[in-house]
Amino acid sequence: MRLSTVILPVHRWGEGQKIWRRAEELGFHAAYTYDHLSWRSFREKTWFGAIPTLTAAAVATETMRLGTLVTSPNFRHPVTLAKELISLDDISGGRVTLGIGAGGNGFDATALGQDPWTPRERADRFGEFVPLLDRLLTEGAVSQQGAFYTAQEARNIPGCVQSPRLPFAVAATGPRGLRLAARYGQAWVTTGDPKLFEEGTPEQSVEALRGQIGRLGTACEETGRDVAELDKILLTAFTPDRNRPLESVDAFVDFAGRHRDLGFTELVVHWPIPDSDFDTDPVVFERIATEALGRLG
Repeated sequence: MRLSTVILPVHRWGEGQKIWRRAEELGFHAAYTYDHLSWRSFREKTWFGAIPTLTAAAVATETMRLGTLVTSPNFRHPVTLAKELISLDDISGGRVTLGIGAGGNGFDATALGQDPWTPRERADRFGEFVPLLDRLLTEGAVSQQGAFYTAQEARNIPGCVQSPRLPFAVAATGPRGLRLAARYGQAWVTTGDPKLFEEGTPEQSVEALRGQIGRLGTACEETGRDVAELDKILLTAFTPDRNRPLESVDAFVDFAGRHRDLGFTELVVHWPIPDSDFDTDPVVFERIATEALGRLG
């Protein structure tokens, strides 16, 4: 099992670069950031763009992987996104993972003036977005006329540093998204079952996650792929456990062990942000980063 972190883009770079470097010093496998225009309680607060932040982080670090959790079609187009990702992959020396999902009904959904898409519309767009992005990152020139996205002789030379392209970590729980993960993903991402967040129990969450992994396995079977080929990533803090696993090393070891037994290969924890849902004791957080996985049986 690997341990990674999410560093929200809420810091001016004079301070932010220290955090990204510290994450690498602590030995995190990867450091991700959210790809939103704004997000929940941070809407009226500092919030920077994901791609410029990751570009700066790529220069500030040397070995740690970097990525988004997650990018969505809400305000992205595959053609322009592909160009930015190829550039970021080059600057980072091939250390980028693209977390990608169908999006939701948050602030991003209406920031460009559109009405929020229904779940079906989001799934339809996602189903076109991912295959086109895959082509754009693996072919030198792409033309495609889709229902939602068009590419006209889009050039992406020289392509990604990583071959055949940078990895996709596909966030999905529904059947269509899971099929996309099975076909195009190098990893699968979940935050658990959102219906359990307010009233559910950790035990119910474990069973829900077991079901999600089972459905991912079915989707892989249908596409002729071994589910073991996909990394399985849990973005923490959105299950009924919330931030409690970060209260002590022992609590995190217990949490990590239960989810490793389900088949998860990577856990992602939020870097502490005071006076927020991610307010965690930084001393305990650093102990978890450096000690917890070594204590897993």
